[in-house]
Order: sequence, then structure tokens, then C-alpha cells
Amino acid sequence: MTTRRNFLKSAGAAAAAPLILPARVLFGANTPSQRVTTAHIGVGGQGGGVLGAFLGVDSCQVLAVCDPFQDRRQAQAANVDNRYGSKGCQAYNDFREVLARDDIDAVVIATPDHWHVPISLAAVRAGKDVYCEKPLGISIEQNKVLREAVHRHGAIFQYGTQQRSFSAHCGFACELVRNGYIGEVQAVHVVAPNGARGGDPTPQPVPEGLDYDLWLGPAPVMPYTHDRVIGGGRWHIYDYALGFIAGWGAHPLDIAHWGYPQIPVEYEGSGVIPTEGLFDTIVDWDVKGRYAGGAEFTLKAGSDLTTFVGTEGWVQAGRGRQTLAAEPASLLDVKIKAEETHLFQHHNHYANFIHACRARKTPASDIDSAVQSDFISHLGDIAIRTSRKIQWDPVKETIVGDETAARMMHRAMREPWTS
Repeated sequence: MTTRRNFLKSAGAAAAAPLILPARVLFGANTPSQRVTTAHIGVGGQGGGVLGAFLGVDSCQVLAVCDPFQDRRQAQAANVDNRYGSKGCQAYNDFREVLARDDIDAVVIATPDHWHVPISLAAVRAGKDVYCEKPLGISIEQNKVLREAVHRHGAIFQYGTQQRSFSAHCGFACELVRNGYIGEVQAVHVVAPNGARGGDPTPQPVPEGLDYDLWLGPAPVMPYTHDRVIGGGRWHIYDYALGFIAGWGAHPLDIAHWGYPQIPVEYEGSGVIPTEGLFDTIVDWDVKGRYAGGAEFTLKAGSDLTTFVGTEGWVQAGRGRQTLAAEPASLLDVKIKAEETHLFQHHNHYANFIHACRARKTPASDIDSAVQSDFISHLGDIAIRTSRKIQWDPVKETIVGDETAARMMHRAMREPWTS
């Protein structure tokens, strides 16, 4: 990867950047500042929405946007300038130019999945804090490398599992579990929306204004098609993602780990790998497993729910407030005591990140929990693809007793991109 020193020489990025000192320079690394400066990498559909949300957060100033689609980055830079009534937002094609700027405190990453960890790693190593959309890496190894880097560099990392902030009822459900109101946990059942089949594989000309080689990045070189890049392929092609078992599963799996902070040690399951069309991530998955203490685990394709079953009752929560349910129903009237475990931090996930950056404190959805919950989707995917029971060592964090499956914890990356 291009070094910061070489890049500054070749691109003159520092000279082009606005003269704004970052918060950590003005106020010191351990002193809360009045403003966190951000750059947004990936400003398409989800990224554009997240950018709009950060523009509404006090103490946040957006200085740059970055996207390999020229029209997207130009439109979003204009959007930022219009919001601030100035012309200070710069638009970039290459994220390395963004990371070379010393006046940016944090980056917000909403790229296709295969770029989440490589850009997060580069940002942390460049001294930036990171907000990264879910899911995390496209391999278990990537997740472990990123976690180590976040801790080593002292970065603030917020995972884009917004239910931890915007869905107080999910936090309440997890507090019931953590504080023993359902008794000893006997089972955790997770349901996530199914993936997709299809996609047109017919090669097409690369659209004007798209840096397709940069879009591919560490993924293998493949012909451009609309459905690969714009029409769902970034979620449903295995070169770029695990599919919705991780891409959407990240939300209910995150709630599962929030309420019961362990991951299963055994996995087996079934699913379908489509053979027609462009998309080849698993659909119709049905994963069963077991936690170290004996509790049952399931992960199925369907709606969006996490259910905790205990010896004294059960509680269930999903994205909508109406999904909160429990048996006995009196559990819903419980008031968590002051001395008990409280999980909910903030009603705005984006503001929570900015506050964490200023205060140098752990945000609502931290790197450790992000890695653990993401492991679950990877291990389920590997169990389905190998058609074997997978055994996980939670101490060594590796698959044991199956060399073939263990090798699937790694994904090769196209040069010059490495982790």
C-alpha cells in the first residue's frame, strides 16, 4: 500500500487540504474537544444516508467525502457545502488521499463489504478513529487483524449496528438477560432476512466516472456488470461479501452477543449456494450450534429477531419497537435497578460515536463485540460450505480438528492490497 510519506510527495495532499487543525492537536489526545472532524468514505446509498445523519450531529464537522463514483462524491461534497454554507468539503476518488490529511480526526466507512477492514486498518494506522458500517471483514483473519490494530493504536471504533442506539427496547431485552431476569440462558435463536439469487453476469462497459479497479481493490479482477457493482452484487457475491447471513445477520447477531456475550463453539447447518446467475452467497441458511455452557444456538433465514430463552422465561426483540415480547409478560414491566448492568448509552448511534471520540471512551458498539458477533456468521457460513460440524476454540480463536475449514478463515487479497 502506498506509504503516507510517498503519497504526500506525489499528491501534495497537505497543501490542498483546508487549514483546520484536528481536535487531538487543539485539545490533546485525552481532552474532550469541541469538534470532531470527519471524512466519509463511500457515499452511495447507505453511505449517503449516514453522511446526512452525521451532518446533523453537533460537534461534528465533515471535511471530505470519498467515492470511486465521480458523480456520487461530487454531489455529496456539494451537499455538505450547502449544509454548512461554505465550500470547504473536498471530494476524493482515492481514500489514501483522505487518510494522508492531518486535519481529519475520524473516518466513516460505508463502502462495499470487502473494503470495510482494509480501509479501517489503513485509517487506524494513520491515527484516525473509525465508524464502520456492518458487516465487518470478509474473513475471520481480517477481523482479528483489525481488532489488534484498533487496540494497539488506541483508536475509537464504532460498528454500524445502529440497533444498539436507536432501539432502546433491544438494550432493555439484553439487560433482562444480563441481569438474570429470564434465569439461566438455555437457548439463543437468531433470525435474519434471506439473501438473493440471480444477477446478470453479462459483461458491460465500465461507466464513465467510475474507477472500477479501485472499486474492486483487494478482490479478484472480474468484468464489470451493473449487477456486480450497483445491482446487489456487493452484498451477494462471495468475492465481496458473505451475503445477508452476515450483511443483515450482523444486526440480530449483534443483539445476541450484547445480551449473551459469548459465541457458540459448535456449528452445523444447511443452505443453498446459487449456481445460476451472478450471485453466489448462501441463501436459505439454517445453522444450529451450541455454546460452551450447553445453551443451544440457531441462526435461520427469515425476519429480523433475537430470542433469548431461559429457565425462568424468554424475551425477544427485533428492529421495530413492536417486536419486543416476553413470557411471562411481566418481564416487560421490570425496572432495571441502578446497581444492575445497564447497556444502553445513547439514542443516536452517530452522536454516540462523536461523543466517544471527544471523550476517548468506548462507544455503544465496540470493536471487541463487533468481531465476536461477526465470527458467528463466518463460522455458520463455513459449516454450510463444508457440510461438516465446525468446532471453535474460543480461547485460541480458531477452528480445531478440521484443517480444510481452518484454511477458510483466511481470504487472499489482490496485490498490492494486504492486511
